[in-house]
Amino acid sequence: MTSNRQFILKRRPNGTPVADDFALETSALPVLEEGQFLIRNHYASLDPAQRGWMSDADSYMPPIPLGAPVRATTIGVVEESRAEGFTKGQWVMGLNAIEDYSVGTLGGFTQPIDPHAVPQVTNYLSLFGAVGMTAYFGFLDVCEPKPGDVVLVSGAAGAVGSLVGQIAKILGCTAIGIAGGAEKCARLTDRYGFDHAIDYRGKDVSALDAAIRAVAPDGVDVIFENVGGDILDAGLMNLKHGARIGLCGLISEYNAPEPVGARNLWQLIVHRASIRGLLVADYVARFAEGGAKMGEWAAAGKLIVDEHVDEGLDNALPAFLRLFEGSNQGKMILKIA
Repeated sequence: MTSNRQFILKRRPNGTPVADDFALETSALPVLEEGQFLIRNHYASLDPAQRGWMSDADSYMPPIPLGAPVRATTIGVVEESRAEGFTKGQWVMGLNAIEDYSVGTLGGFTQPIDPHAVPQVTNYLSLFGAVGMTAYFGFLDVCEPKPGDVVLVSGAAGAVGSLVGQIAKILGCTAIGIAGGAEKCARLTDRYGFDHAIDYRGKDVSALDAAIRAVAPDGVDVIFENVGGDILDAGLMNLKHGARIGLCGLISEYNAPEPVGARNLWQLIVHRASIRGLLVADYVARFAEGGAKMGEWAAAGKLIVDEHVDEGLDNALPAFLRLFEGSNQGKMILKIA
């Protein structure tokens, strides 16, 4: 190819993103400078965090500039290189964009990967990528689980949540998952081994509170929070003394014109509980450690990792929206090449 198709952010979404917020544009391939290499992207990771990057708001990363391609972690193959250590035909992974080609820079975020070291190369975007490392370090380091703990996971059928519940079981905990719909709840217990599944659909805070209390009458020791809103509020009403909450995401708030926020934080005082935010970027130096353990568990059949791959740059938006509709069955990935 001599041109580059790019999934461009044209305007800041107001609520749920729509087609007019984006454009699929074609530009000429760049001429490489010394220290740069050209990546032919094969797969791009689609994650709820990208919705936050589309807004002009303070965050742990700067907003995606208008007129720029949507930022994403990609895996691909080096097509051309003027950078020492990167050669044509080499597989790489890095923070790039949803586009056919990205330019990597020596000393940047893109690193070589070995496609033969994993069952399939997309596992670098799931089990061995940010998803797997978020579940591993977020749960173990932030939530500090102990055998016998009762663990509540929201967004439990998602890429991170499903792994957290499985790790909880490996460590001897009781795993309770909250998900949307009977099919996903059945998936939690039948496929991922959760002890209990709660369907949040059609339930307000009081009903969710009662549903949690029914399966955890003595309360929960750990909450791994991916959703926020009513679901977090219901979880807060079921804390044990000294409970730990790991705040991984607030997906219910990302498209909300006026976020609701948490209204039952006073329960942290009542139960002398703690809540702590987590970001996988803090653990990059330990990825080899986490990857080795996750790989060991997967090889032993203790972890099931599902990936949902949609194909084509022209399907970038509907594939991304699956994350908020709940129609994906596993880690959401866009196949580009």
